[in-house]
Amino acid sequence: MIRTSVFACLSLAAVSLAQAQSQPPLKLGAILDMSGLYADITGTGSETAAKMAAEDFGGSVLGRKIEIIAADHQNKADIAANIARDMLDNQGVEAIIDVAASATALAAGEIAKARGKIIMYSGPGSVRLTNEACGPYTMHYAYDTYALANVSGLATVKQGLDTWFFLSADYAFGQDLERDATNVVKASGGKVLGGVKHPINTSDFSSFLLQAQSSNAKVIGLANAGGDTINAIKQAAEFGVTRKGGQKILPLLAFISDIDSIGLETAQGLLLADAFYWDLNDDTRAFSKRFMERTKRVPTSAQAGLYSETMHYLNAVKAAGTTDAAAVMAKMKEMPVNDFFARNGKVRADGRMVHDMYLFEVKKPADSKARWDYYKLVATIPGDQAFQPLEQSRCPLVKK
Repeated sequence: MIRTSVFACLSLAAVSLAQAQSQPPLKLGAILDMSGLYADITGTGSETAAKMAAEDFGGSVLGRKIEIIAADHQNKADIAANIARDMLDNQGVEAIIDVAASATALAAGEIAKARGKIIMYSGPGSVRLTNEACGPYTMHYAYDTYALANVSGLATVKQGLDTWFFLSADYAFGQDLERDATNVVKASGGKVLGGVKHPINTSDFSSFLLQAQSSNAKVIGLANAGGDTINAIKQAAEFGVTRKGGQKILPLLAFISDIDSIGLETAQGLLLADAFYWDLNDDTRAFSKRFMERTKRVPTSAQAGLYSETMHYLNAVKAAGTTDAAAVMAKMKEMPVNDFFARNGKVRADGRMVHDMYLFEVKKPADSKARWDYYKLVATIPGDQAFQPLEQSRCPLVKK
């Protein structure tokens, strides 16, 4: 009888294992900039962050192995849309993650929305993603143009730097960031003296910087990102814009990878808003140490946010007991986010994940102890003060 019972238990275990192995994998598709001007911000580092989340979760959920697949959208909206379509229609992807850059995110978001699939943004910044372009299964995680403009713009005007000229990337992200910063500056009593738009991936900013310089604005606001931000700041220093005219360059979005490329000698004193810094506390340092062991670089806020959003999704799948988009999204909005990235984070009805934002000042070279020791924390801004209030949302899903 004992032998029979043991045999029966082993048989049941074998059947259960076989059933688990026969389950299709749960695939998450990351659409990233692997080779362009945002590659350091997202790229292979974001793919690594997502894979770390899958591993830390245990490698499987609901008896299904977790797989992360990644593709390069080359900063082209049509390619991003085609990748999203192929992932969801042909590759069995359950949810899309990251979609670095705003124009590509807006394009991929429409594909996911049409198919009733979850899409979670970490790299893109356009506030449109939780306003006009929101959907029942969209989530915007790390930061957005409203929060960036609100945190850095308000602090700068309060310091008396109340006249602005914008140098903006001519696509969705740059347009939204300039608009949101303009609203903050004017609401705070400042003035916008003008602006100029530049093509994405610009190598020569001389004519744009000369226009900014001739405006005599106290602040030249950079509404761009990645390589464009790096080039603009470096060339402003080369042309003596800040030294001769006393104007201040303010990058409305800058990542720690950008500061590393610019160098502290040029970047020192810059004020910037961000959602994450590797050296904030013991938890951020612990994650960043593991990330650095794989990538030899500290994580950007987009990469840290991607880890967190992936983990939040997997926890929601486990809690819901299904990968059904409606059930999982309901759990993600119900469950708080408490990890190294956010404390008491909350996903709202419009899909915005609300959490604290930070204002940093870039250290002087003499104050930096080592590479990546670049920021001094100036202020912590609670999420309900940093992000767009829900009552101002233009998302059709939000009841007024």
